[in-house]
Amino acid sequence: MELSLTEIIVLAIVQGVTEFLPVSSSGHLVIVAALMADGDVDKFDVGGVNICLHGGTLISIIVFYWHRLRKLLSSDRGLLVPLGIATVPAVVIGLGMKLTGADAMLSSPLLAGCMLPVTGLILIWASRHASGQNECGSLSYKNAALIGAGQALAILPGLSRSGTTISMGLRLGLAPTAAATFSFLMAIPVIGGACLLEIVKLAKDGALSTSVGETSPLLHLGIGAAVAYTVGLVSLWLLVKWLERGRFQYFAAWCIPIGMGVVIWQLVR
Repeated sequence: MELSLTEIIVLAIVQGVTEFLPVSSSGHLVIVAALMADGDVDKFDVGGVNICLHGGTLISIIVFYWHRLRKLLSSDRGLLVPLGIATVPAVVIGLGMKLTGADAMLSSPLLAGCMLPVTGLILIWASRHASGQNECGSLSYKNAALIGAGQALAILPGLSRSGTTISMGLRLGLAPTAAATFSFLMAIPVIGGACLLEIVKLAKDGALSTSVGETSPLLHLGIGAAVAYTVGLVSLWLLVKWLERGRFQYFAAWCIPIGMGVVIWQLVR
């Protein structure tokens, strides 16, 4: 583990702020890590840290939607099937990339820069359609699969998972809060599974073991996850408020210029 505790905390704050806002947390983590490494993307192994910080924001989702999760196990069980269908595309693509080694490209700041403007355009596309009034339970299996496809595409850094899936939900007639709820509920098994795989990998590689007197990398990752959880909880609350006020598309004004700037930086450095 090459990142210091300070660097992990910086990345955790970035993760907490950007995980729920539609600006791509993975894209920002890759870009910030590249900035800290002076553009040398091979200096830091940010992939494992990225997954562990996602674990912190996963807990934010569970806490924020705790009452809705309880309903899923009782009166709202009908939503489990659409959620399961929406999860499949990301699981298939994510595992496929992991097994083939294609996930190495997910640490590319150039790719993140190229995808951020795409996120901005998706947000603008969603804003050009009047918000629906439907709740999550009204989703057909086909529409659940379409939202799931959006989540699978958002594996690419710079393509916001929340931006893509909420935008798709809005265009399919969901109310803003319902689109957010479905988006984050469907993220739980995907993020949880990715975190579990990363922990197993770290354990197999011996990255969690320490010599006498050394600080455990697991402790640093735990601190980072705690920071990401705290910041993420606030960001999630803010996102829901902005969605209710119809300000979702405003984040395009951040994604498009930042993405273009990163592309220029990567091409001329």
